Amino acid sequence: MTYLRLEGITKHFGNFIANYNINLSIEGGTIHALLGENGAGKTTLMNILCGLYTPDHGQIFLQERPVKITSPRVAIEQGIGMIHQHFMLVPELSVTENIILGTQLNWRLNLSQKAKEITAISKSYNLEVEPLAKVRDLPVGIQQRVEILKALYRQAKLLILDEPTAVLTPPEVESLFAILRQLSAAGQTIIFISHKLEEVMQLCQTVTVLRGGKVVAQTTTRESTRQELAELMVGRKLLLKLDKSSSNNPYQGQVILEVNQLQVKDERQLLAVNDVSFQLHSGEILGVAGVDGNGQRELADAIAGLRPVTQGQIKLCDPSASTTQDITNWPPHQRVKLLKIGYIPEDRQTMGLVIGFSLAKNLILKVFKYLPFCRRWCLQHQAINNHADAAIQKFDIRAEDSGIKVSQLSGGNQQKVVLAREISGEPTLIIAMQPTRGLDLGATEYVQQCLLAQRARGAAILYISTELEEVIAMSDRIAVIYKGKIVNILDNSNVNIQHVGYLMTVGL
Repeated sequence: MTYLRLEGITKHFGNFIANYNINLSIEGGTIHALLGENGAGKTTLMNILCGLYTPDHGQIFLQERPVKITSPRVAIEQGIGMIHQHFMLVPELSVTENIILGTQLNWRLNLSQKAKEITAISKSYNLEVEPLAKVRDLPVGIQQRVEILKALYRQAKLLILDEPTAVLTPPEVESLFAILRQLSAAGQTIIFISHKLEEVMQLCQTVTVLRGGKVVAQTTTRESTRQELAELMVGRKLLLKLDKSSSNNPYQGQVILEVNQLQVKDERQLLAVNDVSFQLHSGEILGVAGVDGNGQRELADAIAGLRPVTQGQIKLCDPSASTTQDITNWPPHQRVKLLKIGYIPEDRQTMGLVIGFSLAKNLILKVFKYLPFCRRWCLQHQAINNHADAAIQKFDIRAEDSGIKVSQLSGGNQQKVVLAREISGEPTLIIAMQPTRGLDLGATEYVQQCLLAQRARGAAILYISTELEEVIAMSDRIAVIYKGKIVNILDNSNVNIQHVGYLMTVGL
């Protein structure tokens, strides 16, 4: 029986059409994938189902009954629950308090009784959690269970999961999939939103693809392939397999970065990086795999000079001059100017860009004091604009002109601006921290191909990501980080994804 049916759903924001004449049908008890690039209209459509937006035209049917969803409360009453990519939990509250939050309208809360109810629900769905544990103390995979329980406690029959595996390790992904299959078998209908096509093929039965706010395909995973789905999403041929053939650069194999017994503290002055040592060679990508929050950011910041080192040593080689410098205490500008370090930070909007500045000014943030962009303390606007125009062409930045504010660009184009600035000077070392986070397939492919081109040129690249499959696809060697320590460095020629996932979560 059809559980959800959409007819002619259309939503405008001014002159922009986010959804146009969307027709969609999902059978009850199935797992249905919703695919599309960033900006394809997925989020708007799900926000309509969740009551955050109301459609300008069209009708929603639940179990062939027309409904009007005018608010999130109405959506919950209709049995619709959404598990967001960034969890909507209060860290200081317990599991029970988070699950019942907003459901009790009286002054008396019998938490022990509610904890018993939640324990019963969690056991019935194989979602066992400690009901009185503080959410802040739970691993990410268990926090996601709490989000699912929160929706089930509100008697949701339609579950929408937005990029649910983005921060999970492989064992946690397997556990989640087992849970979703059990929910589906019990009659729950699930909409699964993801950019990871391998997961879609493994988990889902049916697929709807959006592009430009319209439905371009409705199919099944049996009748399609990853390649076909990828091409439907982006509207062109897409390379899903990366070419990492060795390059013949003159410095192949030379040690560029050497880190010895490094210790770095976080903002709370707790030890975040502990006794880390490794070498990174010219023309090599060293991937760093780990669950988010295990010292990756502190390690990247320390090498880039943005965070002080409490112990240890960082050495960087300049291949053109055949010299090695101890840069442990060098300021960032000295590292960038003399030894050419490019740094792609994990958060492009808060660390990589000045959102209120134009595209052109963001491209010169690291060199604005030097010729040809500055002469006698005055910015040379023509040189700045010419530089930006060339970068727009070279890096395929989709922008009306170089004067547009970067806040008006899509996430993928914002990342291209960061990429253009950091690699245009052909740096010796590139630190890429979560370089494809939040990007769709097309933008991800572009960023990865750019970095592989830098590898072929001879750059040494430290590639840090919580996406294990991505780290394996991009890297020559993989360093697994756990609680601030490198627990193993593996050659990618014979790496086992399950073994790496185990190291990421246990550290042994």
